[in-house]
Amino acid sequence: MATYDLEEQEQIAEIKAWWKQYGNLVAAIVTAVAVGFAAWQGWNWYQRSQAAQAGQVYAALQKAVAEKDPQRIKAASGELFEKYSRTAYAPLAALLAARVLNDTGDAKTAKLQLVWVVENGKDELRDLARLRLASLLLDEKAYDEALKQLDVAAGSAFTARFQDMRGDILSAQDKTGEARAAYQAVLAKLDEADAAGKGGDTLQDTRAHAAYRESVLQKLDALAEPHS
Repeated sequence: MATYDLEEQEQIAEIKAWWKQYGNLVAAIVTAVAVGFAAWQGWNWYQRSQAAQAGQVYAALQKAVAEKDPQRIKAASGELFEKYSRTAYAPLAALLAARVLNDTGDAKTAKLQLVWVVENGKDELRDLARLRLASLLLDEKAYDEALKQLDVAAGSAFTARFQDMRGDILSAQDKTGEARAAYQAVLAKLDEADAAGKGGDTLQDTRAHAAYRESVLQKLDALAEPHS
């Protein structure tokens, strides 16, 4: 049988007393940490599993797009909305499906796809969906609805594009003065980008930037007041 000196016996007594007072709390904390870690691991596994499955459905959607099969496009995008709406694939699928469906003459379903992204997407994807939805509404001459899509604060990457689309809608409404102001706002944004050295990092980007400026200038010139 082990024997302890007086100092060791006092230390053991202190440990026993501390454990008697705090043992249940320590055990509870350890259990909570273990459960939390297991839950975190489980959630990560679930997220990876969802992403992998959504990726397979998105691949099927891309194949349907390549083969120009509207029914399979609708089925694949619908599955992503219903089962994998929290993954990054869902808004991407909606944007892709909307473009193809509109090109094949199904503007109604295309609009539903874009509305889903507006309501469920984030940041640039939501802005892009608003811009495309406004374009479809412009084609339908639903001018007020189109303007409502642009009546939000867009991210910096879309500010100029929102103003450009606003100018197109106002021009279609024969609101020449407001349309000109919108196009001038686009040019001001492009000037800011040039001044900040953001006109394009590559030659291709620079040419695209210049071509876009030229297209806006042409729209503005078309609205010039006739000389008397």
